[in-house]
Amino acid sequence: MKAESKITNFPTLIENLPEKERNLAERIFDASASTGTLVAPEEMRAWIENSFGSIAAVSEQKIVRVTNRITLEGTLFNSLRASRPLDTEVESDLEEEISATENDPFCRPETGTPADVFGRVRGEHSITAANVAKYDAHHAVVVFDDHDPLDLTSEKVSDYISVAMEWSRKVAEEDPEAKYPFLMWNCLWRAGGSIIHGHAQITMAKGSHYPKIERLRRDAKAYEEEHGSNYFDDLFRVHESLGLDIPVEGARAFASLTPVKEKELIVIGESLDDGFGRSVGGLLERYVNTLGASSFNVAFHMPPLGSTEEDWSGFPAMCRIVDRGSPANRTSDIAAMELYAASVVASDPFEVARVMRDEKPET
Repeated sequence: MKAESKITNFPTLIENLPEKERNLAERIFDASASTGTLVAPEEMRAWIENSFGSIAAVSEQKIVRVTNRITLEGTLFNSLRASRPLDTEVESDLEEEISATENDPFCRPETGTPADVFGRVRGEHSITAANVAKYDAHHAVVVFDDHDPLDLTSEKVSDYISVAMEWSRKVAEEDPEAKYPFLMWNCLWRAGGSIIHGHAQITMAKGSHYPKIERLRRDAKAYEEEHGSNYFDDLFRVHESLGLDIPVEGARAFASLTPVKEKELIVIGESLDDGFGRSVGGLLERYVNTLGASSFNVAFHMPPLGSTEEDWSGFPAMCRIVDRGSPANRTSDIAAMELYAASVVASDPFEVARVMRDEKPET
């Protein structure tokens, strides 16, 4: 019997795959399901029924745990939460709140922000500034021309990436030991952005890549040595076989089976060229306008600039996009479980993929 494509049916969906695809999925992912139970007092019945639809909905809750065997990334999905429809509404006062902060220093970056010792990099839609409070010795801000960070197009996002990469090349010229770039974008305060004006950040590390990226390289290389195939190619194949791929030009994209938090997308390309930038930009447009995200994190993992002692062959350009929830929500979405155990996620990756592909839910 064909199982409905949703995360709470994930173990069964893997079992139903053709043998070759099933073996690959089981090589990378471990999946299990369990049931959490509770007994609600009479005094809570009205609240439960109003909040969750019925007492039965909370009395037995199906929990699915998915673990990536290669990277040990893992996520817990609760059927009660994953079955909720995706919220696609942006807070009605967010536009007003963004507009109220116009004329900040980022609106006049050439006088309101410091420059790097080699100057600034200027693109069609953005300009760099030296970060006042640095994460690392080489740390810049890519300041968007648009104050509103949600005023996105694929061309603008491609420009932000190009400007960041040109900055990283200039840093490498100034300091040849700085070889490891990391590009990130924390959109609005919910995602850790301290300034509303649209901006991304780029750093360059020395000696080795940042630990989580180096860990991923080692895991991918160990996978390749054991199985004779590229980890990132196989990761995409598993998601594609389950219908979690999202068609984009110039890249491969999918809704992650082990999201670090809500609605995580992963995009894989050969390099951070203009085509890859436009692909990411197009996805971000849909992420905001179709999926309803307004505060999100974007991170780019990429190989170093120049030769290194480590083997980076087969490591692609990779972008990870994750929703951080409504900016109006005062409750943090990351707590002790996420920091020290495993991610707990409400959104269903299968529903995320359907929405991003503009498909109707299964009936």
